[in-house]
Amino acid sequence: MAALAFISRAAATAPSMPLRLSPFRDNNAAAPSTPRRLSPLHSSSSPIFSRHRIEVFRQHLIGSPSRNHVSCQKYLRARDTPAKARATAFTSASATASGAPQGERKRVVITGGSKGLGYAMAEEFLSMGDSVVICGRNNNRLTAAVDALRRSEKAANGDDLDSSDAEFSAEPPSLRVWGIRCDVASAADLAGLAEFAVARMGGVDIWINNAGQVTSKSLLADVAPSDIASAVSTNVLGSLLGCREAIRVMRQQQADAPAASSSSTPLYHIFNLGFSRWGAAFTRSAATHKATKMALSQLTTSLNDELKQAGLTSIAVHNLSPGMVLTDLLLKDSTPIARRFFNALAEEPETVAAAIVPLIRSVAGPNENVEYMSPVDAFVRVITGVPQIVKGGRFFDGNGDRVMQPGNEYASNGVKRQFYDP
Repeated sequence: MAALAFISRAAATAPSMPLRLSPFRDNNAAAPSTPRRLSPLHSSSSPIFSRHRIEVFRQHLIGSPSRNHVSCQKYLRARDTPAKARATAFTSASATASGAPQGERKRVVITGGSKGLGYAMAEEFLSMGDSVVICGRNNNRLTAAVDALRRSEKAANGDDLDSSDAEFSAEPPSLRVWGIRCDVASAADLAGLAEFAVARMGGVDIWINNAGQVTSKSLLADVAPSDIASAVSTNVLGSLLGCREAIRVMRQQQADAPAASSSSTPLYHIFNLGFSRWGAAFTRSAATHKATKMALSQLTTSLNDELKQAGLTSIAVHNLSPGMVLTDLLLKDSTPIARRFFNALAEEPETVAAAIVPLIRSVAGPNENVEYMSPVDAFVRVITGVPQIVKGGRFFDGNGDRVMQPGNEYASNGVKRQFYDP
């Protein structure tokens, strides 16, 4: 009954959603005037509950290969391809001062990139030949994350493995990932991040405001004021200040490259991790989380208007909705029932990153947003995932306990460890 209620509520909301693009259909069609959403899991040409679409998601959930599953695997299989081969496939030239088209290497900044989805996206961008700067508040974890990213890149390229700090001066020419400690709620720290990124990469093509924080799922009256202030500072103030620094860098890049001003499509892109309308309606996260994430969606819309009025046509801002990702933020205070639903609706960070990073690299105009999952995708997942929701499945068993996969390590809250973090 819970699944049917979920479907009924979402079906009523779905018609109001903007049109989305997907790597599983023709993305070269003329741009519509309404906002577009890019998603790796949706095909607009298929009926909502077609036999093909249900089979695709059934096979995706149970992990079995299927000839009907090839279109989804086309993008999700990227994480299993050696980094050097993927860099060759996605990269054609080095970035220039005027920016980088889709086929060229990107210069990427990711806040909150030392764990979770931020780390997974950094790894994915690197596998495509891009350069990446990540930041985080915990310097020890940041150093470990950068070291892990460099080791992964070197191992994939057949280079010698050696340890290195997150920040140092004697850097080999081939180095493409760096880290710097940064609290996104601090204007000074974010200014330092922007300066660091320009110094290391020569500019910024993609800036992702990924850092986020959640409070407990308690009634707002029972949440500590300090926790509320911290969540608002990280999610809203951090994204505002991040957008400010990104625009300052990108505006200077446009001024330094006349070709950027005359480009028919933006060359530089900023992403905010806001909620889509349907995501906010159906998630059971705290009011503090919903409110701050919905604020980012409005920030994205308003900033695009301001950029257009200012004549900064080379810069576009986009909403990035990764869906339910098995990270500390999602699993905090989660109940056994919620965890069983995660079997159908959630994914590991590396799975989401492998699907959305190619879409992030392919966005064009300011009316394009990236979503990992649409309402229709969620309907199909719930329908095909009922056995896992009732009895437990791929991530959590019937009691809501983590299903441990051989070869992986897990934190006490059930989050899979991405690298050795002392």
